[in-house]
Amino acid sequence: MRAATKPPRVTAIYPGSFDPITNGHLDLIVRGCYLFDKLTVAILRNETKQPLFSVEERIEMLREVVDCYPNVAVDSFEGLLVDYAAQNGATVLLRGIRAISDYEYELQMALMNRRLRPDIETVFMMASEAHSFISSRLVKEVFGLGGNIGGLVPQSVEVRLRKRFGRS
Repeated sequence: MRAATKPPRVTAIYPGSFDPITNGHLDLIVRGCYLFDKLTVAILRNETKQPLFSVEERIEMLREVVDCYPNVAVDSFEGLLVDYAAQNGATVLLRGIRAISDYEYELQMALMNRRLRPDIETVFMMASEAHSFISSRLVKEVFGLGGNIGGLVPQSVEVRLRKRFGRS
């Protein structure tokens, strides 16, 4: 075992697709910005998925809602998350957990990331009770079927969803 020393500034990465950002994501961002000196919300560029919003649009949406937090940055990345984290001086990966099913997947990823980069820790944060059921996939599905998503996403995101679905 190696002796742990805390870096003078703790930088964390909160990765995800954020297609679109939900109030559950925003809750973790707000709570994370108080725990870490710098928090980068990083969008994975994955061209194999068919996102509703482009990476550039997701960056714009994220910046609109996190602009008021001076230690939160928004970026995108390709490839291995731990490589991106190391290149950006991050020592922590922030991951949200909504349910036991999330934990099983996240544990696998955390263990692989630890194997690849033992100097980068994964921190799991439980979703707030009010947001524990929210996912981007569910928001898109409910909205696509005409359901009310008020309170599930930031207002600016709901406006963009209305435009995307032709419901201005």
